[in-house]
Amino acid sequence: MAIFTDPINEYADFAPGDAEWLHLLVGDWQLIADLAFADLALWLPTPDGSYVALAHVRPSTTHTVFHSDFVGERIRADLLPLADAARRSQVIERSSESDWTTEMAMRVEAVPMVRNGRTLAVLTSHMDLSSSRMPSRLELTYRQCAYDLLHMGTLGLWPDFASPTGSRRGAPRVGDGLIRLDADGIVEYASPNGVSAFRRLGDVESLEGRSLAEITTALLKDRRMVDETLPLVVTGRMPWRTELESRGVTLSLRAIPLRNQHERFGALVLCRDVSELRRREMELVTKDATIREIHHRVKNNLQTVAALLRMQSRRMVSEEAKQGLEQAMRRVATIAMVHETLSQGLAQNVDFDELIGRQFRLSAEVASESQTVTTQRSGEFGELPSEFATPLALVINELVTNAVEHGLKGRKGNVWLTARRGNGGNGREQLRVTVEDDGVGLADNQGGEGLGLQIVRTLVTSELGGTIEWTSREGGGTRVGIELNLDPQRLR
Repeated sequence: MAIFTDPINEYADFAPGDAEWLHLLVGDWQLIADLAFADLALWLPTPDGSYVALAHVRPSTTHTVFHSDFVGERIRADLLPLADAARRSQVIERSSESDWTTEMAMRVEAVPMVRNGRTLAVLTSHMDLSSSRMPSRLELTYRQCAYDLLHMGTLGLWPDFASPTGSRRGAPRVGDGLIRLDADGIVEYASPNGVSAFRRLGDVESLEGRSLAEITTALLKDRRMVDETLPLVVTGRMPWRTELESRGVTLSLRAIPLRNQHERFGALVLCRDVSELRRREMELVTKDATIREIHHRVKNNLQTVAALLRMQSRRMVSEEAKQGLEQAMRRVATIAMVHETLSQGLAQNVDFDELIGRQFRLSAEVASESQTVTTQRSGEFGELPSEFATPLALVINELVTNAVEHGLKGRKGNVWLTARRGNGGNGREQLRVTVEDDGVGLADNQGGEGLGLQIVRTLVTSELGGTIEWTSREGGGTRVGIELNLDPQRLR
């Protein structure tokens, strides 16, 4: 099914809300196609007296009569008089048997879609009668329901902007189960799938002739948990959706009130067993909560390790040993901060800008002894996967610490952190990270191969799959540039 919107903008002289009404119709007319056992086409009048096809939908309850897509094409000559008659009369027009071809006996109905007294478009229903037989009660009921809804379309009563409550995703379909109610909410007909759905809830009696509201009330075990929309749905008074749960079974219910010019004369209630869907959703929620709890506990354990390292460093007599433990403490604290961020959300991606915004300044402050160090950050990292964020945070922590302890040792200065995301030459998204300082320069900065620089090189090349380069900064100091390729599959 597709909708061809260009003709609406080109030909239609619509009032506010008219185009949205037709879009709402196309979004929900699979229901009518299934009930009518027919293909549906929506035609928009054109200034030259013809019609252009806006949309086409095929039924899922029978075979289609149109195997090719004709959306955007002009109406056939044999359909034009019928569409014109429906547009003028604003009532449903039906083709006669004389219109049947030798190839196929097809009943065609033209339905004017009327809103605020104006025929906005004409809907045609095409049902194949070539293999017709004595219709069952189910087919007769379905066709009557389709006719009632189409008749509401000629009165501007359907589709309804208030229907349905919430998203249509996972909404009940005709094949899932259909119940027809009278004006008092008594079941006039229930399809076999509809009966089976309520049997799974625990109702073993026939549904027909009974009040659906009373049936659902008897099935409810805990009435404190009842959705407030349930009574209005099971009586067919409002075009809403709700859910009914009993004995571990969950039914999704959708009501469609049937109206004429004067009153509501009945309703359709579609029902679908969504127990497995809800069970899987609950499993996902439970897994998400478990993952968040794991991240939270890992963060707490890492913070405990950092605290133990801090206590141990205070007892050290050797200045070198004390420094080594403090550096280990900072590295553990950096990893803990990533897990803290992951424990606060459902996604496994990290808002790295928020994370590094705290970590960048903290790394510079902890590394500085008594000198004043100013930090400046520009650009955006964006969201990064957790397995990417942890090594990158460690790399930035080491580079900032190195810049303060060696490049700016014993003097005031600045440390800059810049991030740029863009398309690389290989067609993949690239992240460029730069750490700069205005310290003593490259020679002093690379005077030795300490543990910190070894960690940086290993993480960048092995964990992040990138490259790193040290260069002299214009105006004095050191510039460290990192280039990383971002895997789009991991960023989704």
